[in-house]
Amino acid sequence: MKEPLVLMEGIDKSFPGVRALENCRFELWPGEVHALVGENGAGKSTLMKVLTGVFQKDAGRIIYKGKEVKIPNPRVAQELGISIVHQELNLMPHLTVAQNIFIGREARRKGFSLFLDEESMNERAQELLDLFHINIDPRIRVKELTVAKQQMVEIAKALSFNAEVLIMDEPTAALSEAEVEELFRILRKLKEKGMGIIYISHRLEELKEIADRVTVMRDGHYIGTLVIHEATIDKIISMMVGRNIYETSSREHIDKETEVVLEVKNLNRGREIRDVSFKLKKGEILGLAGLVGAGRTEVARAIFGADSVESGEVYVRGQRVRIKSPADAIRHGIAYLSEDRRRYGLMLGLSVEDNVVLPSMSEFLRFNFFVHRKKSKERCAEYVDKLRIKTPTLAQKVKNLSGGNQQKVIVAKWLLKNCEILIFDEPTRGIDVGAKSEIYKLLNELVEEGKSIIMISSELPEILRMSHRILVMCEGRITGEIDAREATEELVMKYATMRN
Repeated sequence: MKEPLVLMEGIDKSFPGVRALENCRFELWPGEVHALVGENGAGKSTLMKVLTGVFQKDAGRIIYKGKEVKIPNPRVAQELGISIVHQELNLMPHLTVAQNIFIGREARRKGFSLFLDEESMNERAQELLDLFHINIDPRIRVKELTVAKQQMVEIAKALSFNAEVLIMDEPTAALSEAEVEELFRILRKLKEKGMGIIYISHRLEELKEIADRVTVMRDGHYIGTLVIHEATIDKIISMMVGRNIYETSSREHIDKETEVVLEVKNLNRGREIRDVSFKLKKGEILGLAGLVGAGRTEVARAIFGADSVESGEVYVRGQRVRIKSPADAIRHGIAYLSEDRRRYGLMLGLSVEDNVVLPSMSEFLRFNFFVHRKKSKERCAEYVDKLRIKTPTLAQKVKNLSGGNQQKVIVAKWLLKNCEILIFDEPTRGIDVGAKSEIYKLLNELVEEGKSIIMISSELPEILRMSHRILVMCEGRITGEIDAREATEELVMKYATMRN
């Protein structure tokens, strides 16, 4: 094929009060992995929604396999051979792998059209999975699979439509290193067969491994396209944000005599948490590192009272406390920012104001019934301004904010509640490099104000950059404690693989 598989030219898209895309272009060739990058709000998702028929362009044209096409809805996109695997996977957990792959297109028994031909669907699903050496039983229910395996099912589902263009949106956000390598193996196979792959990711360091070219967007505009071997991370970042990014950390040494604000002693919960003990000091960022499944999130949830424990003690400022629920933890000044902010941290259908004041609602009630709206707005506006949350109004629904600003809304609600101990679980997952820099700056400001932070992260450079001390976990145990001034990636990985 001498022409591109996909060519988008002069694409414009506006929403009420917002120009989302202006004169954008994108090009994809057969057998190419083309990365699409930009900050949250840059227009990447909007451009892809135009390509997949979710949104209709206001201007411009889409050339597919040499012909101009109109894509009025996602079904037409699928029929053309354009499929997308979203970051939030769209699978039905109670159905089998085969049933998910062929949902809405189920095979029927001959002569008995009311009944599904499960055997035929299982065979066809197995053929698809075998084609790319994906080791999954098509009869197993999706809820029993890991996130990585579920993603493979989404890819198989896309292939079942005879897709020639596959769009991957943040595919590695929740995957371990081994799972990422398996995903890359599949994508290379698809590439060899001539498929064009559009790869959206905030993890710039992985682009060198998988992408052929990278296109950068900023503020709804096309900035430029680079061949990957000419694209340094610094150059990509500069194009993305239009400014230099400084990811400074607060690495002043924490004195031995500094007050201990949280102490955990001999925490146990089956094989997930095994005899975990540590101390957190005032004004400290304590990094919690380890491989996926090491038990870091389980420890955080146990401290916050979200999960019960078999044994162990928790002390806040030297006083033993009993934490049986999140309400107990909040009462003792402990806040938890979950790695799944959309599921556990936010009420997506509510406004910024409602989300920020929700944990502190009792402070804004008149006669225990009516909300004091003026006071609520003033306090919310104070934290929106302090944390530089980008929102047109306090009434804006949180679901319409970027990932970085959603993260800040969660921080705002706990600061308003005046929590002194903050547990950040994967604080920068799924947000862009510019928003990451703002989150890092925020963490530093919080500890300078005397807050204390436990930070869980799967990104070693992030742990090394931000922490005063680092605890490393493996198989439910703390296997190492490292002063950040002496920490290296190699040393952290040594402890992260130190099985007992």
